[in-house]
Order: sequence, then C-alpha cells, then structure tokens
Amino acid sequence: MKFVDSVVIHVSAGNGGHGCTSFRREKFIPKGGPDGGDGGDGGNIWIISDLNMNSLTDYRIKKIFHAENGKNGFKANSSGKKGKDTYIRVPLGTRIIDIETNEIVADIQHKNQKILVAKGGWHGLGNTRFKSPTNRTPRKNTKGSLGENRHISLELLLIADVGTLGFPNSGKSTLTSMMSNAKTKIDSYPFTTLHPVLGTVEKKKKKFIIADIPGIIQGASSGVGLGIKFLKHLSRCKLLLHIIDTNTIKKKNLNKIRHIILQELKNFNESLFQIPRWLIFNKIDILTKKKINKIKKYVKNKIHPCQKYYFISAKDNIGIKNLSKNIIKYLYGQKK
Repeated sequence: MKFVDSVVIHVSAGNGGHGCTSFRREKFIPKGGPDGGDGGDGGNIWIISDLNMNSLTDYRIKKIFHAENGKNGFKANSSGKKGKDTYIRVPLGTRIIDIETNEIVADIQHKNQKILVAKGGWHGLGNTRFKSPTNRTPRKNTKGSLGENRHISLELLLIADVGTLGFPNSGKSTLTSMMSNAKTKIDSYPFTTLHPVLGTVEKKKKKFIIADIPGIIQGASSGVGLGIKFLKHLSRCKLLLHIIDTNTIKKKNLNKIRHIILQELKNFNESLFQIPRWLIFNKIDILTKKKINKIKKYVKNKIHPCQKYYFISAKDNIGIKNLSKNIIKYLYGQKK
C-alpha cells in the first residue's frame, strides 16, 4: 500500500438547529403561553491521534468530512437534538495546517490527543426565551448559526528518536531490522526502501524509536532520487546515524562520501543539518583487519574529533549491541 504523508481535506461542521415558535394549547388552559424549544448545536469535527495508524493513506480518496446538523426545536419546550460529532483519526506526528492562513493549528504528538478543527453552529432560540412581563405572546425565534468550514492540510512527520542516513545499499535497513522490531525490505538493488519504516529498540526497560528512510544520492535536494522526499521525517530526531558502506571507501575519498550527504542535508533544511550525527561504518565483515585499522586511523586523524563513530556489521550483528547501548545512554542523558 502506498505510503501517504501529506493530504488536503475539507471539514464542514454541522449547522445549529433553529428555534421553534409555538404556543401551548390544552383543554381547560385558555392562557397557555409560548412553548417553543431551542434548536440543537451543530456537531463538531475533531482530529484525534491513533497509535494504530502510521500513514495518511485512508485520506487519499475520502477528503470531505461533515458533522451532523443540530435538529430544530419543538413545541412543549422540547429542544432539538445536538448533531453528532465527527472524528478524524491520524497517526502520531501529524501536523494540522489551515490552508487559508497557513497557520499551524496543532501538532499531534501524544496518545489520545484531541483537536477541535471545525466548531458546530450555535443553536437557535425558541420563542419561550423571549417571554417577558410586557410580551406574553412572543412570536420571535432565532435561527441556528452555520458550522465552520475549513480546508486543512494534514502533514505527517514521523516521531522517531533516531534516524538513519546514507547512500542506497549502505545497510540502513539491515541495521534497523537487526537493532529493532522493524520489518524492513532488504535486498541488493538500490532504493529497496521506498518509504520510511519505524522500529522500536528496547534494552533494560529503556527504549527508543528508530526511523529508516530511503537512501539519499547526490542531487537529492534538487529532486533526484527518493530520499529528499522523506528527509522531513528526520526533523523530530534527537540523533542521526550516518551509515557508510566501508566497501565504497576504496573507490572514493571518505570525506567526499560524507560531504555529499551533509550537503544534501544542509540544502534541504539547516535545522536538520544541526542535529547531532554519529558515523556508522558498516559491512566490516567483508574487510580485512588491516583495512579496518587503516580506516580507523584515517577517521581518527581526519574526521572532527567530537564526532562519534562506530564500526559494525549489520548483516553479521557485529557491534549492534554496543551501538544500541550507547544510543540509549546518549538519549537518556547518561554518562558516555
């Protein structure tokens, strides 16, 4: 099923019911007086978080939502029934934006979070409301007001603590699947991952969420490849893992490989570029010990000393446990 992370929908709250003009007419009661009831309020439209959703796919086709109108008032001082509310369920991380004003209405980040996006119209008043000592037979009533109508944009930004970056086939999906419970597609051809995948890593009652996004290639910020389309899903991350295939280092300069990704990040969003990054050198299972030591020496001398780096083999589960442990220490603020 296609992953959908942005949709525009129209929401229309219910109109308020009209007030009633009526007079009491009963046997043996010659002066019954007014007894018109109020109308009911129109139904509201709410957006509510749903932990079981991970995409906005449900709204690819259904884009118009109505709440029920309030019922009109009746005689015998009977009020009209309130219109039923409508609930639109969205995944955590959904941002609600008013199309007309470009205002961010809300950012859904919590379980059972509920946001009013279109308020129902107010009920009209029945003629009983206008009874007074000087007006015993009021014929006045009021109409219910119209419910709100809005065009809103729903934009999903996945909530993850850790995100992966790298070229296609660098091993991001393998690392994510070995580290977490994520079910990612793994193969040898480029762009195996076509949409973001989330996984949960848990160690000793402490956990974090990791996001695997499609690979990034040079020119991605200009529309080349798939990765740039999903980079926004890393914007909430506290840490990025830049995965580098050690097998490619023989063909290209390490700094050149790093800077291609960094430049694409910077071109896309400066704040994303500022998120802390760790270098993860993957596929050490196919290298000799001598080659690994050579790369380690180069990294130590040429890479910024403050940047953390790890050597792993996601395929053979080498170094994964230690990496997970250090990520948890970092995220929970423990001494590294």
